Amino acid sequence: MSAVRRLGRWGIRSTLSLGAAGMFLLRSLEQLWIVARRPSLLVQQLYSVGVLTVIIIVLAGLFVGMVLGLQGYTTLVDFGAESSLGLVVALFLTRELGPVLTALLFTGRAGSALTAEIGLMKATEQLAALEMMAVNPIQRIIAPRFAAGIVAVPLLAAMFNTVGVYGGYLVGVKLLGLDAGVYWSAMQEGVDFHEDIVNGVIKSVVFGVCVTWIALFQGYTCTPNAAGISRATTSTVVTGSLAVLGLDYVLTALMFGA
Repeated sequence: MSAVRRLGRWGIRSTLSLGAAGMFLLRSLEQLWIVARRPSLLVQQLYSVGVLTVIIIVLAGLFVGMVLGLQGYTTLVDFGAESSLGLVVALFLTRELGPVLTALLFTGRAGSALTAEIGLMKATEQLAALEMMAVNPIQRIIAPRFAAGIVAVPLLAAMFNTVGVYGGYLVGVKLLGLDAGVYWSAMQEGVDFHEDIVNGVIKSVVFGVCVTWIALFQGYTCTPNAAGISRATTSTVVTGSLAVLGLDYVLTALMFGA
C-alpha cells in the first residue's frame, strides 16, 4: 500500500503543478500588452536572451551543417545522388535540426539564465517589493521575458538554418568538389516554402513558447534559497529539453504524417 500512496502523492503533486503552470501561462499572456505599450522592455530582454545566444547558435549551426554536408555526401555518392546534397542539408535543417537544436541550445543558455534570474529576484524579495509598490511582477518582470523568448527562438532558428546551409556548402562544394550550381539548384527545386520553411517556423514558435514558459515558471515558483534556485535551474534544462523533443514528435506527426 505504501507504493500506492506514493503514486497517489506524485499524481496529486503533478496535477497541482500542471494546474499552477497553466494559470501562470494565462496570467503571462494576459499581460503581454505591456510589450506594445513599452517596447523598450522587449528590446532589453531580446538582447539578454537573443543577442547573447547568437554566438553559440552560429557556431553550432556551422558545425552541424558541415557534418551534414560530409555525412550526406559520403552516403549519397554511393548511390550516385551526390547532386541532391543541397536538398538533403536544407530539408534536415529547416524541418528538424534547425528548430530542435536551436530550442535545446536556447534552453541550456537562455532558459537556465531566466530561471536563475527570476529565482534570485524571489530569493532577494525583489518580487515582493514590486507587489508592495503596487507593481504587478507578472506584468513588469515575466511578460517582457516571455515575449522575448517567443520572438528570439524563431529568429535564432532562422540564423541556425542559414549558417548550417552555408556550412554544408563549404564542405560539399569547397572541400569535396561538388558543383556550386548543383548544390543551390537542388535546394531551390526541392524545398517547399509552406511545407518546409513555414512548418519549421511554426515549430520554432511553439518551442519558444514552451521553453520560455517552463523557465519562467520554474524561477517564479522555486524555493527562495540557493538550493531551490539550483534545483529549479536543473529542472528547467531537463524539463525543457524533454518537452522540446516530445513536442517535435507530435508536431512532425501532425505536419508531415500521412
